[in-house]
Amino acid sequence: MSLRVITCVGEAVAPYVDDLARLRIEVFRDYPYLYEGDRAYESTYLRAYAASERSVFVLALDGDNVVGAATGIPLADDGEAFQKPFLDGGYDVNAVYYFGESVLQRAYRGRGLGHRFFDEREAHAQRLGGFAMTAFCSVERQAGDPRKPADYRGNDAFWRRRGYQRQQSMFCTLKWTELGDQVQGEHRLRFWLRPLAA
Repeated sequence: MSLRVITCVGEAVAPYVDDLARLRIEVFRDYPYLYEGDRAYESTYLRAYAASERSVFVLALDGDNVVGAATGIPLADDGEAFQKPFLDGGYDVNAVYYFGESVLQRAYRGRGLGHRFFDEREAHAQRLGGFAMTAFCSVERQAGDPRKPADYRGNDAFWRRRGYQRQQSMFCTLKWTELGDQVQGEHRLRFWLRPLAA
């Protein structure tokens, strides 16, 4: 099979929503998210992204199989939980393009797709115009978390090489059910920002 990358804007992603929901659940089961998975939530979440005419979905396909994906949306089109830290910090949410996630099956890592996902989303934001920065957030775990695999390698160095800066005072709190739990818990996610080149 041949590995290829395609980009969908807004509702054009509709044929892939079920595959994206499955992929998010699969990848986010791993540390550090430890996400139990909820198909109903995934469908609602992804369709909300697709409803934005300026959203973007960058998909990695092996043949017809979706093996990786990255999403982006104008922050003004996203939820209050993501907007609030920017509003509190005095940022104009209309000037921020937000990256939702970047997920990739383990077998396809190390092939440059992570960089491609960022390249395509940043280029999309530039083409749209009017955005001063791109941003994303990532869950933070305690350094000594016993659930952390011995071979786990975080993405901080990769994000810094991409020009993103970890924000000391910007984070949001989201709820999801962790593996083995019966109820949703609150999880803190830290924001990373990068100026968008003209």
